[in-house]
Amino acid sequence: MHVAMLLFPDLTQLDLTGPYEVLARLPDTTVHLVAKTREPVRSEFGLALLPTATFEDCPTAIDLLFVPGGVGQIAATDDAATLAWLRRTGDGARWITSACTGSLLLGAAGLLKGYRATSHWSCVDLLPLVGATPVPDERVVIDRNRITGGGVTAGIDAALAIAAEIAGRETAERIQLMIEYDPHPPFSAGHPRSAPPAVLAAASQGLLADRHAKRAAQLKALGLAA
Repeated sequence: MHVAMLLFPDLTQLDLTGPYEVLARLPDTTVHLVAKTREPVRSEFGLALLPTATFEDCPTAIDLLFVPGGVGQIAATDDAATLAWLRRTGDGARWITSACTGSLLLGAAGLLKGYRATSHWSCVDLLPLVGATPVPDERVVIDRNRITGGGVTAGIDAALAIAAEIAGRETAERIQLMIEYDPHPPFSAGHPRSAPPAVLAAASQGLLADRHAKRAAQLKALGLAA
């Protein structure tokens, strides 16, 4: 099986590296880290990631497409070459998947129209702008061959769900055990439904509010709303 994972500047690295750790452990699987060029791609906090393929030389027979999110998703949505590669690859992929705001990028490429999906809690309400039905309270949403994860760490859950769909539950559970994915967070503040009101209010202001406005204007301009 061939997996293509998109890289773009200012992505959230855990959106990519968490699912990568799961998907790369699937039997008989090759993971391609795909970007516009083979130059290192820096995440939003500076971690350098090395592409293994470009839009031009990535294998055309891709079984699974995966798209991470991050602030760089805004610029990637404005990039014609990125959207063209997503459409081309998505047309032939058996599975189309994402974490966090990667779902907005999939949607901008027209790959979520008519599907249920999720995204980061701060912008899941924008999914109707790309013709998708938002499911805000689910960490992973599976609708036919589309699998989307919520914000950042939910990408690991999504990848395990992908592994179960492709290789069976036992394989997915074995991968979960091997990476010792057994989270017990020290706080109950990981989602708006559980975060203290003051924490939610502070997190929802500033950068997140500004990015929400930019994404809303950008996606409206695409004219993909249902």
